Amino acid sequence: MIRGFHHVAVSTPDLERFVDHYERWFGFVRVADGGWEADNERIGRMVQLPGSSARYAMIRLGSFYMEVFQYLDPVGTRFERRMCDPGLIHICLYVDDAWAEYERLSALGMAFHCPPGGSGTLLATYGRDCDGNVVELLQVIAEDNPFPFQDKGAPAAPDAAQAAPSSLK
Repeated sequence: MIRGFHHVAVSTPDLERFVDHYERWFGFVRVADGGWEADNERIGRMVQLPGSSARYAMIRLGSFYMEVFQYLDPVGTRFERRMCDPGLIHICLYVDDAWAEYERLSALGMAFHCPPGGSGTLLATYGRDCDGNVVELLQVIAEDNPFPFQDKGAPAAPDAAQAAPSSLK
């Protein structure tokens, strides 16, 4: 049975810079580190990069996890992904006050596409992280929003500290 969404993964040319950025700007917490060497055949098959090596960190915000990879071999190629290009195009962070976060993150240097705006049931805006990935800030401002932060019919998510494996606490 599929139980829900666990994490998204991103690749960066600088693991420490990326993790530091997400900790300082968005409040993520680093919960695990790891990696693999070029002789790890199983991982090479899984990522479809035989002979690859990488470092990674798992970071968490609430019950959401992000796995961050820095490939040492091969080194990835940076390209600009447009919102219309196929594939994952952004992550969304739920916020209490979109305008306050917009102001705070703008002061820290985050480039936004536009100020927060919305349909009457939400406020949202898109900005770019330190690697140019699109990050949405979303504030639900009306209870009748069709996709609230917590579905009233769904069981409450467990506290992230309680849900994490004991090795990550």
